[in-house]
Amino acid sequence: MKTTEETRIIPFVPQVESSGDEQQQKLADETWRKSIPAQVFLNYFFAINYHIQENDDVLGGLQNLPFFRSHTAELNDADVAALTKLLHTSWSTEYALRATAELGDDNFLRNALHWTFPQAYHAILSGLQAFLYTTGVRSNNSQLVRREVGRLVVKNAYPRPVSFYAAGSYGDFSIHRLPLAGYKAGLHIASKEIDAQAQIGQFLRTTRKMKAQWTRAQVQANPNTAIRSQKTGRPLDKWTAAHWQQITWRLGYTTIFDLLGRLRISQTSREIERYVEADIDFRLFHASLLNIVSYLNGVHETYVAKALGLERYRQLVAELPVHLQAGFVEDRLRTRVEPVLAPTPPTAPAIAADAPQYRMAA
Repeated sequence: MKTTEETRIIPFVPQVESSGDEQQQKLADETWRKSIPAQVFLNYFFAINYHIQENDDVLGGLQNLPFFRSHTAELNDADVAALTKLLHTSWSTEYALRATAELGDDNFLRNALHWTFPQAYHAILSGLQAFLYTTGVRSNNSQLVRREVGRLVVKNAYPRPVSFYAAGSYGDFSIHRLPLAGYKAGLHIASKEIDAQAQIGQFLRTTRKMKAQWTRAQVQANPNTAIRSQKTGRPLDKWTAAHWQQITWRLGYTTIFDLLGRLRISQTSREIERYVEADIDFRLFHASLLNIVSYLNGVHETYVAKALGLERYRQLVAELPVHLQAGFVEDRLRTRVEPVLAPTPPTAPAIAADAPQYRMAA
């Protein structure tokens, strides 16, 4: 029997002395294994928030974007009413998301994922629809909204912290405006910009891969669009790179809004239970989502305010429903919208009321 150093097995986890300790270790290992998918999901959204915080400068220089500077719209009273309705929907949903954080302990936040996931998504979606309305896109069709916002991201309508996107065909994806996205993503919370960009890059790639696979299934299930074998005439089961390239145009661009679309998880889905039962920092997860919602809604509100005119937007905010008065909407008007549309001489830096109360570090 060999006794050389090469044959010696050194356990990764130190051996325990009793069967009870061994059982506890096995349970802990199993809990961690089951928590990995949820931890990765938390890492992704924490990374997006980290990237925003590290690169934000009054909405990342929104006022310097040519698209923003040239943004105008002719809006009548009916248009203002439609915009007001969309904004109220966005703000009321964000209000509910914020209330969850204020009312809940860690265990409450764990179970609240059933509604905080869709709340975060819909709070941003309604604000996005208000912005798109001012560009002439007035539709509830999800595919149209997705295509139009992808086009706007690529055209630099968004501040740099959220202007990243993925393009290309299956197996040949490219990541744009994230120079560090090619690095390998780890299983730990981002503590440096390289970590954040690597995790966002991985999130973009996996999301685009899922979209490509879903699109292929839709194409092949339709007799009119299916790619068929030249020999048998039957829909192909195996695709080459050339086949994937044929459907790339259907994918559009993969942006932060596609990543947020991953939050649309049904309350009855097994997927949500996988997150609820995980051993992760749910308070950090909730805070990350809330900060992303606040940032993107601030961008959209600034666009809407520019289209309406600042005074008209101020009037809209002054007439908020009771539950929204003297809250985060007015804070964002003061700390986000007005500094862009009505800049004042620099004074001592102020802290936005809706800004995170602590730096999220590992």
